[in-house]
Amino acid sequence: MAEIIQKDGTWTFDGEALRLTPGRDKNVSLLRRELGELVIPCGALTGVSVEQGRKAGRLRLRLRDGADPLTQATGGRLAEADDPYQLTVSSDRFGVAEYVADEVRNALLLEGVSPEPVTGYLLPGPALPVSAAAGDGSASFDGERVRLEWNWKTEDAKAAGGPRTIPVADITGVEWQPAAGLENGHLRFLVRGTPGTAPPKYDPNAVELWGFKRDPLMALVAAAVQARLPHPATAGADAPQDPRPLGEAPAGDDHDALLRRLRELGELHRDGVLTEEEFTLAKQAVLRRM
Repeated sequence: MAEIIQKDGTWTFDGEALRLTPGRDKNVSLLRRELGELVIPCGALTGVSVEQGRKAGRLRLRLRDGADPLTQATGGRLAEADDPYQLTVSSDRFGVAEYVADEVRNALLLEGVSPEPVTGYLLPGPALPVSAAAGDGSASFDGERVRLEWNWKTEDAKAAGGPRTIPVADITGVEWQPAAGLENGHLRFLVRGTPGTAPPKYDPNAVELWGFKRDPLMALVAAAVQARLPHPATAGADAPQDPRPLGEAPAGDDHDALLRRLRELGELHRDGVLTEEEFTLAKQAVLRRM
């Protein structure tokens, strides 16, 4: 048995599987707390690394392509704080981290685990039912259907259709995109027979995300649905990906666009959607780009 306990969480390896338990520290992200404990079988791993820094470092897992519906749904776009396959390690515990990593590596060698992509999910995805509220609406999934409901900030044209219930059998894909720079993010469900080309702000099959604290929880809904869709390897199609590098601003990132973003943030603050702290942080991020 190899184990490392940190404020960020606890990783325990029994020779066959790695158990990841999120910590109770206030700095542990909402997504990791909501996702809860994960059990990663050796067969889902390709490796583990220890990254050392002056004050702290990280234990980082590498999963086989196609093994995890959360990784598939988010396309590697989760922030480091939200990534459940990383553990922040204090400098005085680097030796323990190396021991845990060595035990995992030895098990992978002994079991002859292939680094090749898999053709079926080896992790189950988030527990059901799962729900999240962020941006202009809320999304929930019970294993059979997705339900989308709108809030008072939803565009009238989109809200006019009322809540949406989408059977999972009608869903052909899931897109989860975090907000980046001046561009809002979204959770979008690709529905059979629906073009799905409207901007998320107007798309009745999408929730628009504005880049705030609860946004990552929408990734849990995306992953739960992804786990119940045909695996990309057997469906003959990869999950949708954003070709632009993470964090790169969209085209038109100029002075006028920044001013429009400031006005939008001001409206969200006045309407009570953003707290004073969220508004200040978001405003400072925009001002730094001007």
